[in-house]
Amino acid sequence: MAKVEAAAIQAAVEAQRGFASDLFDRLRRDGLDEPGVTRDPYGPGEQRAHATVADAAQSLGLEIERDPGVNLYMTRAGRDRAAKRVVIGSHLDSVPHGGNFDGAAGVVSGLIALSALNQLGLKPACDITVMGIRAEESIWFQVSYVGSRGALGTLPDGALDVRRIDTGRTLADHIAACGGDPASLRAGRRFLNPHDLRAYLELHIEQAPSLVESGKPVAICTGIPGNFRYPDARIEGSHDHVGLPRRFRRDAAMAGAEFAMAIDRLWEEYEARGIPMAATIGRFYTDPAMHGLTIVPGSFHFSLDVRAYDEAVLADLDQAVDQIIEGIEQSRGVLFHRGTKARAAVGPVDPTIRTALTEGAKALGIPAIDLGSPASHDAAAFAACGVPVGMIFVRNANGSHNPREAMTLDDFLAGTAVLSRWLSETVV
Repeated sequence: MAKVEAAAIQAAVEAQRGFASDLFDRLRRDGLDEPGVTRDPYGPGEQRAHATVADAAQSLGLEIERDPGVNLYMTRAGRDRAAKRVVIGSHLDSVPHGGNFDGAAGVVSGLIALSALNQLGLKPACDITVMGIRAEESIWFQVSYVGSRGALGTLPDGALDVRRIDTGRTLADHIAACGGDPASLRAGRRFLNPHDLRAYLELHIEQAPSLVESGKPVAICTGIPGNFRYPDARIEGSHDHVGLPRRFRRDAAMAGAEFAMAIDRLWEEYEARGIPMAATIGRFYTDPAMHGLTIVPGSFHFSLDVRAYDEAVLADLDQAVDQIIEGIEQSRGVLFHRGTKARAAVGPVDPTIRTALTEGAKALGIPAIDLGSPASHDAAAFAACGVPVGMIFVRNANGSHNPREAMTLDDFLAGTAVLSRWLSETVV
């Protein structure tokens, strides 16, 4: 089949501007929760969003399917339905009071790309599926990639028994309430077999200001970080009188402060060596049932997320955190109770897909840079199973996980044009 001209691809994508704008508006209304958007996973907000997207997909004539984890699949049939298929996906849930574009942009982009191919009269060689993924935001269940790992049969042991932070109900209970089959997930049955997937692509808003700083609308992802996490860690010291001399104290709050500063110094050291990583202490507090102005804190709670782009670097960081904790325990007479440790593997991007996306942006005249993802994404779950992965980032002012996300429709359509060209060159 003859190559499709860049101008034709851009025109076909541009023709979907109204569809995209309307769908983003509908999704915002689905999760509207002033001051932002809350599409709670396996809850009313995410349920409404999935119904909205399924309705839009049906208007495009796509086949609709759901799996035991209630992920949504919207498929354009290919000429050879037995061939390995391409999945374009992202999540539809959000953090509490988040923005409208984190996750949802990738699903809308996939639908527009399929509509553009249809407008161009292009029949794909294999099935192309747009996947609306469940429960990517780990803040709710404190498990990474619930929907995608459920589909791939790689949910970690015990994941279905964790409880949502606000409702106190288990993940299994929430899935069942949304029409899913937690028993199938518990058995580790795969709905998506990695060997049957040709590639997984994801468009996502950038979650740092790199594209804004560079003045470019689009970036091609060079890698997705893996991480290790302690969602519910606690330092045990001794609750004592405020007048107790320092040498007698087992102050859990001061131990927490020392730990935080040691983690920051560790990050600074790696940054000075040119090794990309990040460390976040998202929760950091004394026990509200016991703390007081005249009480030495005997209990301190925190969470820790450490991420990097190389498994060997992650292992070194893991060991460094162990050493920091051991030193503080010895010097301050406290005990660290780390609780459950969660892990997510590094997500390498496929070099062939990355090169093709870069060349596609150039052919379309869309300025783009290479960029390592600062955040975790469902693409990493696919990469961990050996599926070739590619990601496109779209410029977004003001970061994400907040109501001020500011992706423009022009930039979004530019990223979608890059995705559409890849499909036209690779799958048609």
